[in-house]
Amino acid sequence: MNPFDLLKNTQQIKEQSEKLQKELEEIRAEGSSGGRMVTVTLNGKFQMTDIKLDPICVDNRDVKMLEDLIVAAHKSAVDNVQEKIKEKSSSLLGGIDLGQFGL
Repeated sequence: MNPFDLLKNTQQIKEQSEKLQKELEEIRAEGSSGGRMVTVTLNGKFQMTDIKLDPICVDNRDVKMLEDLIVAAHKSAVDNVQEKIKEKSSSLLGGIDLGQFGL
């Protein structure tokens, strides 16, 4: 293999990776639990950007339930972000399956 082709491919991969990093900041995914009593929004870097609570679930007598709902909604949002990242990266990386790398 021609070493210059390898360098050219490396530069292209680097550019695609930088583009993907920028797009990750723009990805938004929601996750909810308890019939949408708790909804969280994450960006593509798995940072929580928003949380919405249905007033019915804010009962100081059942804080444990609310805590469980928030954790479940966050997990749901993480799953949704991961799916969106797979979709974006698959198109950018020409169909390379990132699942084999644990992503």
